[in-house]
Amino acid sequence: MKKAKRFAGAVTVGEKGQIVIPKQIRDLFEIAPGDTLLVLADTRQGIAIVKDNVLFEKFSDKFGMTVEGDEGDEQ
Repeated sequence: MKKAKRFAGAVTVGEKGQIVIPKQIRDLFEIAPGDTLLVLADTRQGIAIVKDNVLFEKFSDKFGMTVEGDEGDEQ
């Protein structure tokens, strides 16, 4: 079965400000319990949620840096 490249869905914000990421999106981006997600916000452009390794990889490619594991390494 071919893996989808895109998915759109709606989430509801709970009383504590929490949202549930739909299973299809968790599967698409391989998000697992314990993963760190970055929340990026701009009052004009909106909100984006990115897996931390995706953003680090983009910056490391641009600046020629290597991405360290998250085993407690200092940056």
